[in-house]
Amino acid sequence: MNIAIVGVSGAVGQEFLRVLDEQDFPVGSLRLFGSSRSAGRVYSFRGKEYEVEELTEESDFRGVDIAFTSAGASTSKAYADTITRHGTVMIDNSSAFRMDKDVPLVVPEVNGADALDRPRNIIGNPNCTTIQMVVALKPIEDLSHIRHVHVATYQAASGAGASGMEELQMQTRQLCEGEEPRIEKFSAQLAFNLIPQVDVFMENAYTKEEMKMYHETQKIMHSDIRVSATCVRVPVMRAHSEAIWLETERPLGLDEVRRAFENADGLVVVDDPSRKEYPMPLDIAGKNPVYVGRLRKDLCDDCGLAFWVVGDQIKKGAALNAVQIAKWLIANDSQFKS
Repeated sequence: MNIAIVGVSGAVGQEFLRVLDEQDFPVGSLRLFGSSRSAGRVYSFRGKEYEVEELTEESDFRGVDIAFTSAGASTSKAYADTITRHGTVMIDNSSAFRMDKDVPLVVPEVNGADALDRPRNIIGNPNCTTIQMVVALKPIEDLSHIRHVHVATYQAASGAGASGMEELQMQTRQLCEGEEPRIEKFSAQLAFNLIPQVDVFMENAYTKEEMKMYHETQKIMHSDIRVSATCVRVPVMRAHSEAIWLETERPLGLDEVRRAFENADGLVVVDDPSRKEYPMPLDIAGKNPVYVGRLRKDLCDDCGLAFWVVGDQIKKGAALNAVQIAKWLIANDSQFKS
């Protein structure tokens, strides 16, 4: 495959390079794109050096099979036609096109076949919190339709990119040295604190991040499932956590749910409370699967379940999911079969 990465200098762009290598992705040629500030930088991939090209309207993507884009929604909107005009499939990590009817929103373990129907040659990579949640919801949905979900997220600094992680490190150091912490990226001090706001507030008092989980989950799962979310930024470097409560149409036994989790693609069960074994972001950072634990019946509802989910936001929540979409296309789409 002839591959391009747009936004290579960012945290997710750098993760693309690592994930492509880790996944043994069949890269024939590689082109890197970025802003005028990034142009000219050199990055290494599989023993070769690649220079970043400036992305402009004159950039020629002719011959590029797949472009992974992670440079923000405004950039994706501005250059989508430039990237796709010669048949390149754009797998976009921004929010630019996620809810467009003619752009599939794909998590391969859940709805890989949706990637085949892409009229604009654009495939949306969902929001990080949505991705890890639907990987855990899918095996339950296969047992009994999920009516609604309540979820509280515990989102790491990595969700705000490299600058978010740098600010958490900087504030931690400043506080430990008795200095006043500098606040630039987040709405408040993140170190030793929790911020019950991720993204901007909407008219209904939910944040944009919370509404993404509502709308994206319905689109990915082709379902009327309703999601009520509270998204919280926490002083963790990498890996998002989620406390999930849901109601199904029929009561489910814990054993059948656990078996469904254990047999699901992309999901790992870590759930032995007697030995204090459950997923934690410190252990999950840098790992590929979504991890689930603390499975139990909801005490308020016979059809209710509660569990805990952790996934690396930069990996499965971003770069890895996009690369998995590309691998799904190679395996299933005649356009990419030799």
